[in-house]
Amino acid sequence: MSDARVHVVFLFPAAIEALGEAIKPYLSEGPFGRHILCHEIDSGGAFFQMTIQGTTGDGRSVELQLMLPSNMVQMVISTQGDSAFGFGRAVETAHAPATAGRAAASASAVQAMAAVSSAVGDSGSSPEG
Repeated sequence: MSDARVHVVFLFPAAIEALGEAIKPYLSEGPFGRHILCHEIDSGGAFFQMTIQGTTGDGRSVELQLMLPSNMVQMVISTQGDSAFGFGRAVETAHAPATAGRAAASASAVQAMAAVSSAVGDSGSSPEG
């Protein structure tokens, strides 16, 4: 099992709209919407900091730090890089991120989210009783 953590960060739709073109290069599209895939986060303080692995135009690896006001973050899903978590039915994803390593990590996290959502939906219970 890899020790690498993967964090899938979902922003509120209004946050994506407010950030406009500046946030678009960092967003990936998945079955549950647009999200940012990163390997390190810091949620303490007024700003939510994300560390992202990227590649320059000439193929060199680069580490980016993206900081947003904390109130723009809707949800974060974290998991080990090479394993899924959750319970329920397995769900196939149609996700096409930029790199192969990123694709595997993002698909794993999105599948985990789908499994949890599916299990919660199948339980038939509601908070009211």
